[in-house]
Amino acid sequence: MAWRDSRRSRARLLLFMASIVLGIAALVGINSFGDNLARSIDDQARELLGADLVLSANQPFSRTLEPRLRGLGVARTREVAFASLVEFRPGRGVRLAQVRARSGGFFYGDWETEPRSAARQFGRAGAAPGALVDDVLLTQFGAKVGDSVQVGRIILPIIGRVLKTPGQSGFASAVAPTVFIPAALVMGTGLVQRGSRVQYRRSYQFAPGTDVAAVVKTLQVQLDQADIDADTVAGRQQQVGRSFADLTRYLSLVAFVALLLGCVGVASAVNLYVREKLAAVAVLRCLGASGKQALLIYLIQTAGLGLVGAVLGAALGAAVQSVLPRVLGDFLPVAITVSVSWPAVLMGLATGLLMAVLFALLPLLSIRRVSPLRVLRVAFEDDTSTPDPIRGVVLAVIGLFILGFAYNQTHSWKLTLGFGAGLLVAFAALAGMGRLLMLLVRRFFPSGWGYVWRQGLANLYRPQNQTLTLVTSVGLGTFLLATLFLTQALLLGRVQLASQGSQANLVLFDIQSEQLAGVKDLLTRQQLPVLLQVPIVTMRLTAINGRSTTVLKKDTTTGIPPWVLTREYRVTYRDSLNASEKLLAGTAPTRGPDGTPLISVESGYLERAKLKLGDTLDFNVQGAPLRTIVGGTRELDRSRVEPSFLVVFPAGVLEQAPQFHVLLTRTNTTAALATVQQNLVQQFPNVSAIDLGLILSTVEDILGKISFVVRFMAGFSILTGLLVLSSSVVISRYQRVRESVLLRTLGASRRQILRITLVEYGLLGLLASLAGIGLAVLAAWALAVWVFEVGFGPAVLPLLGLAALVTVLTAGIGLFNSRDVLRRSPLEVLRAEG
Repeated sequence: MAWRDSRRSRARLLLFMASIVLGIAALVGINSFGDNLARSIDDQARELLGADLVLSANQPFSRTLEPRLRGLGVARTREVAFASLVEFRPGRGVRLAQVRARSGGFFYGDWETEPRSAARQFGRAGAAPGALVDDVLLTQFGAKVGDSVQVGRIILPIIGRVLKTPGQSGFASAVAPTVFIPAALVMGTGLVQRGSRVQYRRSYQFAPGTDVAAVVKTLQVQLDQADIDADTVAGRQQQVGRSFADLTRYLSLVAFVALLLGCVGVASAVNLYVREKLAAVAVLRCLGASGKQALLIYLIQTAGLGLVGAVLGAALGAAVQSVLPRVLGDFLPVAITVSVSWPAVLMGLATGLLMAVLFALLPLLSIRRVSPLRVLRVAFEDDTSTPDPIRGVVLAVIGLFILGFAYNQTHSWKLTLGFGAGLLVAFAALAGMGRLLMLLVRRFFPSGWGYVWRQGLANLYRPQNQTLTLVTSVGLGTFLLATLFLTQALLLGRVQLASQGSQANLVLFDIQSEQLAGVKDLLTRQQLPVLLQVPIVTMRLTAINGRSTTVLKKDTTTGIPPWVLTREYRVTYRDSLNASEKLLAGTAPTRGPDGTPLISVESGYLERAKLKLGDTLDFNVQGAPLRTIVGGTRELDRSRVEPSFLVVFPAGVLEQAPQFHVLLTRTNTTAALATVQQNLVQQFPNVSAIDLGLILSTVEDILGKISFVVRFMAGFSILTGLLVLSSSVVISRYQRVRESVLLRTLGASRRQILRITLVEYGLLGLLASLAGIGLAVLAAWALAVWVFEVGFGPAVLPLLGLAALVTVLTAGIGLFNSRDVLRRSPLEVLRAEG
């Protein structure tokens, strides 16, 4: 019976099920991509690290460790890495780059260069010295193999173009392009000096089958004492896998929202479908069918179509996942092998079928209570109008399923409940807007308006209206896109402050004390202002309230994050707070009656480190012990372009300590910037310069790529909303045809009916878009105030453009799907009705 009854309705319901197809396609595509990425990370774990073990430190390795380290592995390499200005000669330009001085290549992974022989010759004994340079840098300055690059005091020929480095993504190359030089030349550069920020690394290859983790465990105490970090293949695999698992889980939740939109459309379309079938159900009841049998007939129909939609969606999702590695390629440190992930496909099938059935069951429940009296009395509605208690059970099951899915993706009840609450608020707000619209139009109906406007407005609350469905589905898709746009604008706004007014756009750092006067003189000759000068002293934390950091590391009950105890602190000294700081409690940096420094710490650091005012902190200032007291806490405005510090000392304490300086200046032209950078390379090669304008363009490019990925997923929600719109119009065409007949019989023309349809769907699209944008503005405001801590002022014109686009699309689809209503004559419909 379900098969026979569906023959006249399959085309209408199949169009509607297309919304399920899109939701499942997004879900299966993202989960398949995540599975393939995890498998690729597992398969290429060694290539991520380039070795079996990498030891790294911020200072040269202790000589007492050398005997133990020399016995590790069957092969080893050394690396010294630091940031520095490099100049491409002759006169091609200067750029801040990451210099990596290596004694050899990588043990695992492809170090792709052009020519290919360059990687094999690099660091080889007897080979002529030369530099390998990232393709990004050579392209930017128009340099080529055979040209020269100056690194500090040495000038090297460029022997190869680096296309790929093990464990390095295209994104990392764009942010920190690399110049490789032989390790034997690093001291000749003159860039490794006291106070320079340098990373020392040792890479080891072990014999196959060696338990590297066990080897590291025997050295752990000595490594901790020397502040050396150990990175193994398993650790890097876990770290990278966790990072990208978070990304795929987030995108899966976005895809799940698209599926939920489709399911909302399922409930709406099935509700309209059920109203059309009530007379047929009444006839079945007269012939002896039970309410349960009638329910099963139509439940089988919708379940079958839900299964078809899920299968088609899974197939489309398998195709979608092959596109994502290309979109996300710049962010991925591994090459992804694309294959069908059957667990993701099966999960998509089960999710799609279950969601379709559950949401279809909500309106189908009313079929059980259809009375045979409907055959005799068409207006009999009491049998389906009263609340059904089983409806509450179905709603509870839907809610539990949504929470269960969210937990499966996030593995965090906090995030799960947050996602559920946010989804509920968004759906409730949009549904509330839809109901409010219907209520206001009915309550304050403009009876004095023209005929077309009255009919179009009345369609918003008449039987078979799509107000609630379309405001919810289209509004949620608009909300996702608008939130993305506003959040991206917030992130860019933080960086764009650097180009406004007289704020600094060039930062000079690693300036040694004896070089300070010379660098200032260089800026003066270039007629550039010194906007800010900041001294910086490096030190390490040794104890908190008398308990050493070694003891605190072993005590897991303190709740202190490990980085608080192990990091190298870069602090400054002054007796007052600057314009970007706000005193929250205690005092500004000062000295106590007994001369003990009363330091000021950043409020977030105070909370994370589990500190309070009056606590004592012991520091090792490059060999000299120093006890301090937490005297105050302050809040930082990180949107300002100037150095910020977790810890600030009072003046009169650190002046004699080894230190370096940071200067902030502003250049108004690219020519002035290039001149300053070239003079720095020639006179002070160890001093580095950060061009904030270059950072801005890089951030814009990165955010653009990230935005494309999220827009790609949000696009599924928009398409789903438009499909819900299309299918709702098709499903309700029967009602619209009858209304059209009545209007045509009363003398309405085709043009008037066209304008009535345009008014109805134009208003729906406008309200849905404005509601979605309104929610997005609230969400972005909350992010600006509580997360980014910046002022918020949304760009009005782009948001109005988005509202106009959504309105036009909604009205256009409504008109397109209503064209059959306009073409049919009243007599044709009346004959069919008879």
